[in-house]
Amino acid sequence: MSAPVHSQEAAGNTVSFGERFAASDQFDAIFKEGMALVERTAAYLDGAGRREARGLAGPASVLYATESMRLTTRLLELASWLMIRRAQKQGEITAQEARVKRARVKLRVSTRPTHIIGYGELPEGLRRLIDASSALNDRIVRLDRAMEVVVAEAVSAENPVGAQVTRLEEAFAKPRRRAARV
Repeated sequence: MSAPVHSQEAAGNTVSFGERFAASDQFDAIFKEGMALVERTAAYLDGAGRREARGLAGPASVLYATESMRLTTRLLELASWLMIRRAQKQGEITAQEARVKRARVKLRVSTRPTHIIGYGELPEGLRRLIDASSALNDRIVRLDRAMEVVVAEAVSAENPVGAQVTRLEEAFAKPRRRAARV
């Protein structure tokens, strides 16, 4: 038995991967995974991580502080992305509003700090959280790129100038930095 054909597909219209993914059980699973990782990380850094950090000396202590800040920053960006996508899914914001908000989120391909001198001296709990956040980050970056490519293609198909207009709107929607006064 074949799957039912959706009306957009039957009509030959572009089907948005982003809309499909955001409405899927897979999105819900990634959302739950991401939020659970945020909670686990907060609990660790406030509890066992704090105790373990006190036992570190010199360079390992500085590395712990650096990597825990990187971990926290990465998780904040991932949580922001997930919350934007969920708000769009639930109809709280439009696709255009989601694109503008998404442009402010700085997703980056994460690098594993395992090559850094002293990384092996960090507590295992922190290293596990770093690995888990990096793996989740990589998945979300791939999803985000796939979702944005499909959106750009759909806009281009509707209007040849549409993709450029969207990029201009996103560029001007970003907050500008003010020049320092002398």
